Amino acid sequence: MTESTPHRAPVPVGDVVPGDPPVPITVWPVPAPQQGETMSNQMGVRLVHNLTHPGDLIVDLTHGPQLARAIIVARRRSHLPVRLTGWGREAATLIVTGWPPESGRPLAEFLDLSRRALLPGGCVAVLLPHGDPVLPVDVVIAAKQAGLGYLQHIVAADRPPRRGDHTQLDIHSDVLIMTRSATGNSGTDG
Repeated sequence: MTESTPHRAPVPVGDVVPGDPPVPITVWPVPAPQQGETMSNQMGVRLVHNLTHPGDLIVDLTHGPQLARAIIVARRRSHLPVRLTGWGREAATLIVTGWPPESGRPLAEFLDLSRRALLPGGCVAVLLPHGDPVLPVDVVIAAKQAGLGYLQHIVAADRPPRRGDHTQLDIHSDVLIMTRSATGNSGTDG
């Protein structure tokens, strides 16, 4: 008899900016979402492949079919949530939501519900429109208060940065990745 061991999210790779604690920041060159949608197809594929393994359960709280397509192609499982009452009994590896969360709940309550719905080592991805410098800070603070650790900040831009090119990136989204600690140290990073 073989035992199934839960998978932790892969360790993110990218540029690390010194801080206390260090804040990993990664630039993903992916197209901007269409009007009324949370993400592009490429963003959905990257989130699914970078943060889950085959067979993992993903809760999709986004607008548009992009994440659902990526889940199917990557052989993951999806739970169609009852948006206001909960997300089922099985713990998820990844919860993905746009901004503001559609649940209608206050941010702190939404993130607490997310933490309780995650497997240890699971992640919540919050996709924010780029431009408001305070909003990501508010989300990270609320996540820490809910017992989630700040794992990674993904900056989504329409084109990849080029060495020696001093033009500004056309950033369209900030993706904040929070995690439920696998060691039980709620509120700590990683």
